[in-house]
Amino acid sequence: MPALVPRPTEATLRPGHFALDDDTELHLGPGAEPAADLLRTLLAAAAGLPLRPSPDGQFTLTLDSGLGNLGEEGYALTIDPHAVSLRAAHPTGLLRGIQTIRQLLPARALSASPQRGTPWLLPCADITDVPRRPWRGAMLDVARHFQPVSYLRRYVDVLALHKISVFHLHLTDDQGWRMPVAAYPKLTEIGGHRAESQQGPAGSGTYDGVPHGGAYTRAELSDLVRYAAARGVTVMPEIEMPGHVRAALAAYPHLGNHPERTLDVWTRWGVCDTVLGVHDEVLDFCRTVLDEVMDVFPSPYIHVGGEECPTTEWTHSAAARERATAEGLPNPEALHGWFLGQIGDFLLRRGRRPVGWAETGAELPLDFTVLTWRDSSHTLTAARRGHPVVSAYHRATYLDYAQSEDPLEPPAQPGTVVDLRAVHAHEPVPEDADADAAGRVLGTQAQLWTEFVTTPAHIEYLTYPRLCALADRGWSGTTDWADFRSRLDEHTARLDALGVRYHP
Repeated sequence: MPALVPRPTEATLRPGHFALDDDTELHLGPGAEPAADLLRTLLAAAAGLPLRPSPDGQFTLTLDSGLGNLGEEGYALTIDPHAVSLRAAHPTGLLRGIQTIRQLLPARALSASPQRGTPWLLPCADITDVPRRPWRGAMLDVARHFQPVSYLRRYVDVLALHKISVFHLHLTDDQGWRMPVAAYPKLTEIGGHRAESQQGPAGSGTYDGVPHGGAYTRAELSDLVRYAAARGVTVMPEIEMPGHVRAALAAYPHLGNHPERTLDVWTRWGVCDTVLGVHDEVLDFCRTVLDEVMDVFPSPYIHVGGEECPTTEWTHSAAARERATAEGLPNPEALHGWFLGQIGDFLLRRGRRPVGWAETGAELPLDFTVLTWRDSSHTLTAARRGHPVVSAYHRATYLDYAQSEDPLEPPAQPGTVVDLRAVHAHEPVPEDADADAAGRVLGTQAQLWTEFVTTPAHIEYLTYPRLCALADRGWSGTTDWADFRSRLDEHTARLDALGVRYHP
């Protein structure tokens, strides 16, 4: 078996190699041009090969509807000494196969600088590869600490290498709003900047005194979406509501439950008790924001947060109590589900699927796809209720936790260690799930919240190689720890070539 991450479904190595060189030409079937463009792009810096198209090319990329059993992401790759054939039923399958070809080449093929004198040899092999689950995600929080869009493109590049299918971009929170909305310019002008940042865990009372801020332009986000799509990665945006909205309320106080109040963009970590109001103007605001979000992000899934929403303000608000009574709700606390139902219905009417975090496994409307994070049992609870589910159990997928007990580890969320083995051991489908419930589990996803993470180098140190483990388990379903570690030992040469500053 080649030392590929993630592990392919079936792979057989045979004697011999195919040499990629200046004379290698591509034979492209209809619809294969995007895969050819990606191959050229990925090899341009290190190898600089022209890979010209030719009807007589030795390297064939083909879409074949007869390979429907491979699904949207599967591919079949055959490498002989004088020919290479990559086939798939869907364009995304070709993109996944391109990443496998990239891994089969010498690790220096991933370098950003010319690697002169390197023979670009592909080992002869037969590989048939189909992912076990369609959702293999990675979430990056840019609300707590902003990252430039240039880094987000690099982030996507490394996700794509590992066949991650969803880049979950957490764009708004109490501490910052990063998505521009034409009708509400203050969201980024005011909500995109905070006076300082808390140091240490929630409640520490220590601050750095350094202003922090940033926001993306619509053009930057649109370009990121196109960049990711060309690599087979869907960017799913997250716009938090009705809680985690302090930055929005700092910009537009009238959207809250105390319109006369002046708020700052939150400088603390933890759960803020200021939440959106439930008057009609708030719903109009949310719809306007989400309309712009959907214009920029074609993702079939739109994440609206939904979790950690204190209801104290609604309980003390006459307007919220009146809304609860008018809607026939038993109490103001029930406005949480009602609010998300309104937003979910709006997204469904626009042809999108609402996504939310599940705190207990039972608080979201049934039309929501849920990310279960607080307790491992919630995945099965949500699936049995009828939700499509993504397992994001925090003790196996939260990468802001430390990777070891070593006191030299950088600052992290306190109380839990999530090491490499814990990530690889995580099974998104509960053991006692029946066939119906198991079929609703879409896959798994890693999360990186950035209260303690300020730089790209720190992001990569926390993400890799733990995301390699999640990618491996999510794609192949393999439970063989020794096999994964053996492949990872070779795979780190690829991370080195990319300049990824991973945890040792």
